[in-house]
Amino acid sequence: MKILVVGGGGREHATLKSLVGEGRQFYCAPGNAGIANIASCVDIKVSDIQGIVDFAAKEKMDLVIVSQDEPLVLGMVDALQAAGIRAFGPDKAAAVIEGSKAFSKNLMKKYGIPTAAYETFTDSTRAVEYVKQQGKYPVVIKASGLALGKGVIIAEDFARAQKAIVDMLDNSKFGESGSEIVIEEFLQGTEVSVLAFTDGNCLRPMISSKDHKRAFDGDKGLNTGGMGVIAPNPAYTPEVEKQAMEQIFIPTIKAMKAEGRTFKGVLYFGLMITADGPKVIEYNCRLGDPEAQVCLSLLKTDLLTIMNAVIDEKLSDVTVENEDGAAIIVMMCSGGYPENYQKGKEISGLDEKGQNRAFDYVFHSGTAKKDGKYTTNGGRVLGFMCKGKDIKRAQDKVYGAIDTVSFENSFYRSDIGGKR
Repeated sequence: MKILVVGGGGREHATLKSLVGEGRQFYCAPGNAGIANIASCVDIKVSDIQGIVDFAAKEKMDLVIVSQDEPLVLGMVDALQAAGIRAFGPDKAAAVIEGSKAFSKNLMKKYGIPTAAYETFTDSTRAVEYVKQQGKYPVVIKASGLALGKGVIIAEDFARAQKAIVDMLDNSKFGESGSEIVIEEFLQGTEVSVLAFTDGNCLRPMISSKDHKRAFDGDKGLNTGGMGVIAPNPAYTPEVEKQAMEQIFIPTIKAMKAEGRTFKGVLYFGLMITADGPKVIEYNCRLGDPEAQVCLSLLKTDLLTIMNAVIDEKLSDVTVENEDGAAIIVMMCSGGYPENYQKGKEISGLDEKGQNRAFDYVFHSGTAKKDGKYTTNGGRVLGFMCKGKDIKRAQDKVYGAIDTVSFENSFYRSDIGGKR
């Protein structure tokens, strides 16, 4: 069976590792140096819809997994299906749940799905006046479109809120993605990430997780694409899970179906557990990253079986099971991330397969290979994954080994999973 995964980061590396099985041949576009040890990497950009369709048709792919937000929002799954190619992921109409935060907020309001109070704006003067009238800080300013996980500013005061609004709407900091913004109340509580497979009718959640988005220890610094994750999330109790399923998960897939946007793929629920119960912070139309690196590492059920059941709308026939215990990912990043950083730094501490035996697995997010040596090729470079009977043991294992790998100006958070 020939399978193509579209993407080139840690999420795709984790997906391919989970898919490995007898009789399966893998390709990845564009992939990275770590992925190249599992799949044949193909130099096609994730946004090149026609290029992916042409390659998949020429090579007679049995399945194409579109795992990044940009190609999903652009309609890559639609184009593959139109060409008669089997594809996993939501179509363009459904992917708008991530592609437009304004759409997703309006969907939640219409169908009574718990979320933060908000307003949307395209005019900076009106937006600034709204923040001034509300007078509540911190306040959350979001670019409505895709912004690589960086389009969310938590403003601690009016001056910072005003700057974020002007940067997005007037100075095009996030380009077209910031031409419309969402301003919403800051929710107090504990964040939980839940990734769920759905075929539009049935929903099967994976294990819960907790992402650490801020760049530095103690949740300081700018929002990033994610500095590390633990799973399961201790705050996601059976009671919270029941509330989330009844008030958020099932209502969301029903709402999307009612809107003529049936969602088939992986739906990511970013939740805040508040005093009033769980509320939605955001939706993603695909596996989160780095959440996928821990959640897939703990998945017992064959991933390909689940994906086929989603495509064929037979997910109700499948039970999604996870391993006992816990897992952690700590990301090692390039100095300056999430803003300006350099690439091409030589990485020490990895073997020829891009691994290090001190960890259960090393996922590559932004790596390349030059003259037989691994080098940095992104802001988030490596994800170190360890498992344990509980989070503390997994945490001790990963931090006990992390300094065996390094590159110039590398940094990581030392408090993923809490202070040690």
